[in-house]
Amino acid sequence: MASVESILQGVNVLGTIKEEHKKILTPQALSFLALLHRSFDSTRKQLLERRILRQAEIDRGTLPDFLPETKHIRENAAWRGAPPAPGLVDRRVEITGPTDRKMVVNALNSNVFTYMADFEDSSAPTWENMINGQVNLYDAVRRQIDFKQGAKEYKLRTDRTLPTLIVRPRGWH
Repeated sequence: MASVESILQGVNVLGTIKEEHKKILTPQALSFLALLHRSFDSTRKQLLERRILRQAEIDRGTLPDFLPETKHIRENAAWRGAPPAPGLVDRRVEITGPTDRKMVVNALNSNVFTYMADFEDSSAPTWENMINGQVNLYDAVRRQIDFKQGAKEYKLRTDRTLPTLIVRPRGWH
């Protein structure tokens, strides 16, 4: 197996890496991303190209349909998806929002069943927003997140169970 050092050859992080970012951008995490990129980048590009072609078909009036290669799944009456995880069974009250620190604290302190941390539509795709969102979720799942704004301090409540965290990643489009 290749070493972390050899995998990281040729990897350049273009954004500014602040001290708090280092717990996210570890050598192991960067190695994983490098391996993902090297393994799947050509497939990713092909899928994005196929998406453009498919959109052109839809624009010309072709209706969306199921893929023919998945027909055997649809016709198999015994096939069932897994049941939802316990924290996802009841989603009647859910909050969705960006991953800035104050929002994460407030969302997790809200009286909701689930919180969807949204790296997509709720967040501009800037380096700062994306990397700080990762830091905020890292701290939140460890119950180490807080936020100070002037004299006001925001902390996670300790008197109850937190909502189930759902993460909506940024899309590749």
